[in-house]
Amino acid sequence: MSETGGLYIVLISVHGLIRGHDLELGRDADTGGQITYVMELARALAGHPAVGRVDLLTRLVLDPMTDDDYAKSVEEIAPGAYIIRVPCGPRRYLRKEVIWPYLDSFSDQALLHIREVGRLPDIVHSHYADAGWVGSHLAGLLGVPLVHTGHSLGRVKFRLLMDTGMGRQAVEKRYNITQRIEAEEIALDTAALVIASTRQEVEQQYSLYDNYSPRSMIVIPPGVDLRRFHPPHRGWKEPPIKREVRRFLRDVRKPMILAISRPDARKNIATLIRAYGQNERLRELANLVIVAGTRDDIETAEKEARSVLTELLLQIDRWDLYGSVAYPKTHKPNDIPDLYRLAAQTKGIFINPALTEPFGITLLEASASGLPIVATEDGGPRDILARCRNGFLIDPLDVEGMSDALLGGISDRKRWYRWSRNGARRAPRYFSWSSHVKRYLGELKKMVRRSRKLHVIKGLKSRLPVSDRIIVCDVDGTLTGDEEALGKLLRLLSETKVSVSLGVATGRHIRSTIKVLKEWNVPMPDFLITSVGTQIHYGPKPVEDTSWARQIEYRWDPEGVQDAMSHFGGLKLQPRDAQSIHKISYFADPKKAPSIRQMRSHLRKLCLHCNLVYSHGMFLDLLPIRASKGGALRYFAYRWGVPLERILVAGDSGNDIEMLVGDTLGVVVGNFSPELKKLRGREKVHFASGHHANGIIEGIEHYSFLTSDLPKEDDR
Repeated sequence: MSETGGLYIVLISVHGLIRGHDLELGRDADTGGQITYVMELARALAGHPAVGRVDLLTRLVLDPMTDDDYAKSVEEIAPGAYIIRVPCGPRRYLRKEVIWPYLDSFSDQALLHIREVGRLPDIVHSHYADAGWVGSHLAGLLGVPLVHTGHSLGRVKFRLLMDTGMGRQAVEKRYNITQRIEAEEIALDTAALVIASTRQEVEQQYSLYDNYSPRSMIVIPPGVDLRRFHPPHRGWKEPPIKREVRRFLRDVRKPMILAISRPDARKNIATLIRAYGQNERLRELANLVIVAGTRDDIETAEKEARSVLTELLLQIDRWDLYGSVAYPKTHKPNDIPDLYRLAAQTKGIFINPALTEPFGITLLEASASGLPIVATEDGGPRDILARCRNGFLIDPLDVEGMSDALLGGISDRKRWYRWSRNGARRAPRYFSWSSHVKRYLGELKKMVRRSRKLHVIKGLKSRLPVSDRIIVCDVDGTLTGDEEALGKLLRLLSETKVSVSLGVATGRHIRSTIKVLKEWNVPMPDFLITSVGTQIHYGPKPVEDTSWARQIEYRWDPEGVQDAMSHFGGLKLQPRDAQSIHKISYFADPKKAPSIRQMRSHLRKLCLHCNLVYSHGMFLDLLPIRASKGGALRYFAYRWGVPLERILVAGDSGNDIEMLVGDTLGVVVGNFSPELKKLRGREKVHFASGHHANGIIEGIEHYSFLTSDLPKEDDR
């Protein structure tokens, strides 16, 4: 696609199951409202004349327990809009809490896809914390703005779980909450724009974060698909789902109190059943219909879903609600609009009793279908009811208040008609995807004009683009340290019959790097990543890649950073020759200096955006937020068109971590620093027993890296 073909927008939504038809909403905790949001956003954007292409990047899943649709690499969902599924970790379906170790690979695969498209995106838009982590890296490498939408936030969830009495360790074990919150902080650190659904989300939820910056946050409510959600019309035929509901109920003509959600404790279904069960008048007037996802067998469901569904059955039995409550096992996506219309036809009401609700797309869907609503008095419902004027707000823990609201909504017929009309008219007026996209694109165009994007090198004379594979080594402690082993490695590389290039990546400045390479009689590498990834030079007469230098200037305030760090003890600035324009380096005394987490939090609260790199238990480097050895390596690979799976990376310390993970072939030499222990067991990270260059040689042999044909990962 040419650069004049309209905006190219990349959306990222990593977890769950996403396809262009029959969304399996409610299948599990990962396949809910976010899936609907990103799908409808992708289609709405692609339908705008200013947009040329929309790619929705998600995880490829090849699992006998899921449909084959999720194993298709590309799916067109509308003219100019595509779901792109990239491999990421094991082929099987994974819940979002265990997907974190594989996100480096997702980033690398996303980069590969963008290169295959042949043009840079104008914007990268991440959805949820895991995609925020990916999007931060991707946008930084490409030099394009990042837009982020949180959907739900880890700090808020952590507080709620702790309030329920769940212990900190249990929360961490089940939800990996620390990693999620850090990913959200990184997304906020790098995002040019954060899109929230409500003002409450901005003021009360995002304000819990160190990187809270309301100036970069805007409220754009999601829309509702008016083609699917509308009131029942005359002659509307009985939908198939009515037969499924009817078999539970003695009198299907009663008004229907409808609840639709995942079987999640936060959705507060048990309180709803108690509110209905204890009110005899409400039971006389109305039926209760609960659509809590889909299930084959409760005993085989995930632990939380099993607990919620078991409690549902126990509550129904406790209040003897047989014949008054329907709880169908399965439903199809097309049944959801029919359920809203069916409830509206019976003069019923929709309830969302969730403990918290960041927005509540189901409330919009019900409103547009002419169904009045009762909802928890939290972020999204407040905004929706303020606009639509079609229901009640409730305290989700007040059983009597919930019961009274439902009874009032059902019994006052005049008010019911007024609410029904209000919702059907006002929801499309205030919450349409067309108005969402209009505001969205207005903000994007401002950012696109300001951004500097990477331009791919074409036709530059160098042996790098024709090299069959590349070896990248850290210098001190990895490439150097054992003269005999280094000589053996250099002979191996000079005698090989395959075309291989050598690069180095080091914390040293360029002058210091060249000096030490000469001292160890290492020929000038084909490229040098220096100053912990803040500089890239190409040999044999090193020429700096000034595009990378400009790219990492993003939000860099070295004076502010140095002033902020001066307040900490246990830190001493390294000599002047260790500093550079994009690197501030300290000696850190681990007994006296604050933790990395404390320093990072302090800087974020001051709106100072940094990447803190700690290595060898004593060196601390502060870099621009987009800079790192791993980032520089991937920038290099993208710019020169080198597949990451043909790059072998060897390192020994904490500042090598980003290079070692992902789709590169990682080698940790035997004399590694303790910071690298956490990489043990990672895919494609080999821990060598040999020290220094001997470890590099061992890694080359492990991966058969200098054979004529590199084996594929599946063959090893």
